[in-house]
Amino acid sequence: MVRYAKEHKQVTRQRIIEKAGHRFKQDGIDGSGISTLMSDAGLTNGAFYAHFASKDDLVAHVVAEELRTQVASYGTLRPGRPGLEDFVREYLSPEHRDHPGLGCPSAALLDEIGRCGDETKHAYTDGARDIVEEIAARLTPENPRSARGRAIGLFTMVVGTLQLSRALSDRKFSDEVLDQGIENALAFMR
Repeated sequence: MVRYAKEHKQVTRQRIIEKAGHRFKQDGIDGSGISTLMSDAGLTNGAFYAHFASKDDLVAHVVAEELRTQVASYGTLRPGRPGLEDFVREYLSPEHRDHPGLGCPSAALLDEIGRCGDETKHAYTDGARDIVEEIAARLTPENPRSARGRAIGLFTMVVGTLQLSRALSDRKFSDEVLDQGIENALAFMR
């Protein structure tokens, strides 16, 4: 019985983290109250504190999990630069722009993460570092350290491009930003 309860608690906690990740990316951290987050997970508000000390605690766990999932997804890409090109094209796609709840936490939450507490910033820093290392390893597999600066540049380029495209009310201009962002990123990779 105790084992079941422990496993059940972990599954429930993971469901809260996953649902909160989607909601945060869709509506923002500040725009997502505990009652909405718990409702999304099919739970009552009272269950929240059995899993997290505070909303800040949840946010830090969500950010860490979202970035871990993002890094893990890179394993499905083709090896090396071709996979990195696929990543750029997918990242800067109209589908990613139009569905922030399903996409990258950086483009959806960066401005809010900057205003979060240390726990969340540390979780984000660790995840961002992993993303940069993955990009660097694809840019220069024989010496990823030498590509670290370019990897940081590429990461910031695609995140900023996606953020700008989401902020524009003119769909044609937004598509143009995405298309030019792809061209710029591919040129930057050469």
